[in-house]
Amino acid sequence: MSPRRSLPPAGPLRELAVVEIVGEGDVVVLRQVGREAGELLGLDRQDQVRLATALSEVGREVVAAGRGRAVLHVTAPPHVGLVVHVHGALRPGAAHGALTGVAAAERLLDGVEVADGPDGRVVVLHKALPGEALLGGRFDRVHEALARPRSADALGELRVQNAELVRALDALAAREAELVRANEELEETSRGVLAMYTQLSDELEETNSGVVALYAELDERGRQLAAANDAKTRFLRSVSHELRAPVNSILGLASLLADGDLDADQRVQVGYLDASARALLGMVNELLDLARAESGRQHVRRVRVDLPAMLAELAGTVRPLLRPEVELRVEVTADLVLHTDPELLERVLRNLLTNAVKFTESGAVTLRAGRAADGRTVVIAVEDTGLGIAREHLDEVFEEFFQVPNRLQPSVKGTGLGLPYARRVAEALGGSLEVASEVGEGSTFTLTLERTDVPTLGRVLVVDDEEPSRVVLRGLLADAAAEVLEARDGAEALAALAPPAALPDVVLLDVRMPGTDGPATLAALRSDPRTAGLPVVLMSSAEPPDADAPFLDKAQLDAAGLARALRAAGAPVAADGAATGEQGP
Repeated sequence: MSPRRSLPPAGPLRELAVVEIVGEGDVVVLRQVGREAGELLGLDRQDQVRLATALSEVGREVVAAGRGRAVLHVTAPPHVGLVVHVHGALRPGAAHGALTGVAAAERLLDGVEVADGPDGRVVVLHKALPGEALLGGRFDRVHEALARPRSADALGELRVQNAELVRALDALAAREAELVRANEELEETSRGVLAMYTQLSDELEETNSGVVALYAELDERGRQLAAANDAKTRFLRSVSHELRAPVNSILGLASLLADGDLDADQRVQVGYLDASARALLGMVNELLDLARAESGRQHVRRVRVDLPAMLAELAGTVRPLLRPEVELRVEVTADLVLHTDPELLERVLRNLLTNAVKFTESGAVTLRAGRAADGRTVVIAVEDTGLGIAREHLDEVFEEFFQVPNRLQPSVKGTGLGLPYARRVAEALGGSLEVASEVGEGSTFTLTLERTDVPTLGRVLVVDDEEPSRVVLRGLLADAAAEVLEARDGAEALAALAPPAALPDVVLLDVRMPGTDGPATLAALRSDPRTAGLPVVLMSSAEPPDADAPFLDKAQLDAAGLARALRAAGAPVAADGAATGEQGP
């Protein structure tokens, strides 16, 4: 069955016409009435034919079973429709699906129902009408037109049906021709799409080949650049080492000459010689430092650094270099502590301060240091009111041998290596170095470092059978622990923790030890109510064991790794939040 739209609720019924169905001639009359009713009520020609055909098919079912009648009604707005009740002696007991006329009507109209009435079975046919079907007194005109007598002219009805069939065939032929044209257009379009797809596929394949070749070329260029960079680094390192020896010899000879019997002019000349040799040695050292930083072999030795003290000392050494119209300001958060390499940090900051002093003729050079908002980061900034750097040169200042063009450049000495070295050292320290500048307004270089503080502890027990490991841990804990105790294996550690000995605040426990190893020692500590809650950190250069304790990889044994492990173990920290990175004063 074809799907039918849902029927609107039926309103009050108004009777249009009644057709008695006794013989085949009455079926012809019913068909005529249905067609004319559809035309008068505003249905299009196709719907008129559908309605007339449905009525004639149901009428034949009635005639085949006996006799009956058809009553045409219309429903009032808002749901205007035609409702036809066909009463008759339909075949008794016939199933709904066995009534072929009813089945045909279901395919032609909006709805068909079969029900039992007081005088037999009733077929109810529904057909929706246009909203204006009953406007302007049309009901009365339709009722009057359908009430006129009709003759059962079978031949005339046959002619009408033939004409309808011809029209339907013409419509089908036109539709078929339209479909043929659409199919031809579709085939033409498909051929065009296929040709375009083939062309695009060829172009895409060619492009992919080009991309693959480009990637291969880029990889090769990358390898060449890496090789060239390695060669440059080796060259710088080799040349720097080779140059230092003769320069040191020149300095030594100049010192000997200065100690000899010289007249005033000779002494001045020897002084120039010594100054020039020292300047050359400084440039050689810069080259060597840069080569070491580029090679990734920059050794970082992290210790506890009192930042306010370091910056105060650094400011004292830079102050004599200031022009008379320039002020040096130091603004540092009190009690700011870092675990970093003080020598490398001082080199970076001295480089930044020296640059700021060189290119600032008036105003101020300001050195600021404090904790970032997250409390885990320290920000050190060097700000000046100097010449500034043009926007197009901001990235170039970190390239080797580049010097920003400005009016002071001829009178300012430099190699263009300081800032590239400073950035690489900042990265080696686990931080970053950035610049912001405006021409005529000044520049700000910002160094950002993560706070890798070791928690300030009371007593720490280090359990490790390797002396070098204990030495490293003693160094890392030197400024953080009030007392560092040591044991060479698990048995010695358990003995040191036995009553009446006071318990430490945390235990650093090696995993692989002769005798009682780390996991066995940990199990013994957890089984004793007295030591069950003692914070323990397991350490090893091998894979971590399956144990419920924080693990520290000895290959990453530094202040940052130790701090993370101690925090994970729940070790006690200082009141100022050094371990947790809380915002300080």
